[in-house]
Amino acid sequence: MKIEGIDKVLIIGSGPIVIGQACEFDYSGTQACKALREQGYKIVLVNSNPATIMTDPVMADATYIEPLNVARLTQIIEKERPQALLPNLGGQTGLNLASALSKAGVLDKYGVKVIGVNLDAIERGEDREIFKETMQKLGIDTPRSGICHSVEEAEKIVSEIGYPVVVRPAYTMGGAGGGFCYNVEELRTICSNGLELSMTHQCLIEESILGWEELEVEVVRDSKNQMIAICFIENIDPVGVHTGDSFCAAPFLTIDKKLEEELKEKAFKIVESIGVIGGTNVQFAHDPKTGRVVIIEINPRTSRSSALASKATGFPIALISAKLAAGLTLDQIPYWRDGSLEKYTPSGDYVVLKFARWAFEKFRGVDDCLGTQMKAVGEVMAIGKTYKETLQKAIRGLENGRSGLGFAKDFNKKSKEELLEMLKTPSSERHFQMYEAIRKGATDEEIFVATYEKAYFVQQMRELVELEEEMLKTPGRLPADELLIKAKKDGFSDKYIAKILGIREKDVRKKRTELGVVEGWCAVPVSGVKDQYYYYSTYNCKDESTASTNPKKIMILGGGPNRIGQGIEFDYCCCHAAMALREMGYETIMVNCNPETVSTDYDTSDKLYFEPVCLEDVLQIYHKEKPAGVIVQFGGQTPLNIARALSDEGVKILGTSIDSIDIAEDRDLFRKMMDQLGIPMPESGMATNIDEALACVKQIGGYPVMIRPSFVLGGRGMEVIYDENMLREYVAKAVGVTPDRPLLIDRFLHNALECEADALSDGEHVYIPSVMEHVELAGVHSGDSACIIPPVTITKENLATIKDYTRKIAEALHVCGLMNMQYAIEDGKVFVLEANPRASRTVPLVS
Repeated sequence: MKIEGIDKVLIIGSGPIVIGQACEFDYSGTQACKALREQGYKIVLVNSNPATIMTDPVMADATYIEPLNVARLTQIIEKERPQALLPNLGGQTGLNLASALSKAGVLDKYGVKVIGVNLDAIERGEDREIFKETMQKLGIDTPRSGICHSVEEAEKIVSEIGYPVVVRPAYTMGGAGGGFCYNVEELRTICSNGLELSMTHQCLIEESILGWEELEVEVVRDSKNQMIAICFIENIDPVGVHTGDSFCAAPFLTIDKKLEEELKEKAFKIVESIGVIGGTNVQFAHDPKTGRVVIIEINPRTSRSSALASKATGFPIALISAKLAAGLTLDQIPYWRDGSLEKYTPSGDYVVLKFARWAFEKFRGVDDCLGTQMKAVGEVMAIGKTYKETLQKAIRGLENGRSGLGFAKDFNKKSKEELLEMLKTPSSERHFQMYEAIRKGATDEEIFVATYEKAYFVQQMRELVELEEEMLKTPGRLPADELLIKAKKDGFSDKYIAKILGIREKDVRKKRTELGVVEGWCAVPVSGVKDQYYYYSTYNCKDESTASTNPKKIMILGGGPNRIGQGIEFDYCCCHAAMALREMGYETIMVNCNPETVSTDYDTSDKLYFEPVCLEDVLQIYHKEKPAGVIVQFGGQTPLNIARALSDEGVKILGTSIDSIDIAEDRDLFRKMMDQLGIPMPESGMATNIDEALACVKQIGGYPVMIRPSFVLGGRGMEVIYDENMLREYVAKAVGVTPDRPLLIDRFLHNALECEADALSDGEHVYIPSVMEHVELAGVHSGDSACIIPPVTITKENLATIKDYTRKIAEALHVCGLMNMQYAIEDGKVFVLEANPRASRTVPLVS
């Protein structure tokens, strides 16, 4: 059913990935394209980010990879003549641009109707002044506040409210420009920055509700004013930590039904008054002492929370929102339980947790402290039967080198008092610090005073600490059978049990399997479509899923949470792998735990396992599904980290062999191969201590040198060292350096031009689609450097050399699949920097 007079719809994407606006908008935009095409509309899509599935030519009828600004969109509207614009699936960028196009008169001039949300609604939701007035009319309490357009006005407002206050700029994303102020100096700094960043040069100065419970409701409304609450999200970290950084649970775990009902009624009132068709995220704060409920803000669009809510409930909010915007109503869309969607209520006998992933280690001198501005670069979602099991699944899905909550950094060596002091400042380490504080005897009350974390969550963690302490009584051997069974039901991973007891992971796996402690898989049914499910594992129930006996079945391992150096580009590769295999008649199985991505959409693969990409989980899925093989080269470093262990367990790895990947990763082996092929590399050496490092620098011709740890992605820990003092400081700080994981030291190439080539190989033939020339000289990481295709200043001879070397290396490594080569040209001579026989960040760009 189509809206009369509308045949072609314009969708605006969200542009480049920034903190607070990541690949969840690729997910919502891709779903919108599917939904609208299904209903017979033609789609015009505009986005500037090439690393998205939505910008694939197959998604829309016309795709423009162009800057997202009024001038360019005006030209596209003039050329394509869409009758409608759907703005609420492209994040803040899409909403702000729709408003700007309307104000510039472009939409009226070309007769473009805005669907899904009316533009006044955007103002009522985003403009702090209008939003406050709307809430007052509805009788919904807001924190005491005032609007300012200058720092002087802000100071006047604070004289009435009193400190502390929160500054919230209008029309920004991820809390950008905002923050808590405890005195006039902080107010002046934060407010002047916020006013700069705000599109309307406007900030809200608001009473602090620090420490209250932060609760979210996801609502979907249709044109008949039928409304349903999709999901209730409880932020485990209290108000004061941005929801994007906060540890979150769905459904509510500690909130009583009466309060849940009150929040739902208020959310419905708000969504009706704002008039959004589709999904809206409503955020409340609740004071547990007085019972006062205030509204924090609403997002009249799909958001990061709606991606999480979609994956947590099996309700594809963006897909349904697009269908509703395009004329359908909830009673026309099927619902697996009660016939049609207007009867939807959240259900499911499982717990969902979201844990954020940060990148503080990438930035020198940056404080690891969390506040009202979002700082997370990615997130992981875990599903389990109990809170404890799900919490530990989330931790092992994070891939930060920790397989459990205990013994992180040096927290275990700190005293209870030191830990409680650390807990007062919210940081990315808070839950790991809390675990050790409990171990040191901190009470629920002491932890609440430091963190405002509720007793229920602290008690759950306490039970895990007590169980761990019980296991630690017998180090060096397997726990007693009963204890091992209980530990597995509470989510302790094989790897963590092995680590804390000093035994082999293999032995833990063998023992629990003998005891019959294996994962069972349960289904999450998808709403709004017929007969679709995805699966999660638990040690707390029997297996409810059946695996097909199809021998033509391939498993693809995803990239886990986004982080700097490993983002949406790898998800792009995984999705394309699934599409290509499906075309070839293979059944596809996807394993991933990132709720923001297209790969964890219910229909990207034939079967989705929403699971951590860890040995324990992947191995059990493999034994259940018995696929013809597993693809590890598309998910970045994540699957590669477990590829060797999988292979040792008899898993058939498809594509480039593990040995070839190891040769490319091991500088020593790779250098020997380059010597045999007669391909030059910068002079280099390896060191495990300062004496070796100093000798190595001398041997390769002095400073500057390039130093880095082995086996990392995104150049983590890589630095240019200019003198001995810097070298001593670097070696002293380096962690995890062992003889089999040494530091790598290369001669730094002077004024060298850096370039890279992507290649495809079937083991015999090599195809090189492109050479990319970097604008910045060698020394700026390839992920940060601007690059040009085709190259502009590289000579014909050098280009021929690059292609020749790439071909030789691909053949020598027996690459089957993708390879990325990095080169530097110094004084007309081409040097190989490194080979990555796997998908790389550049794949979507070159494609």
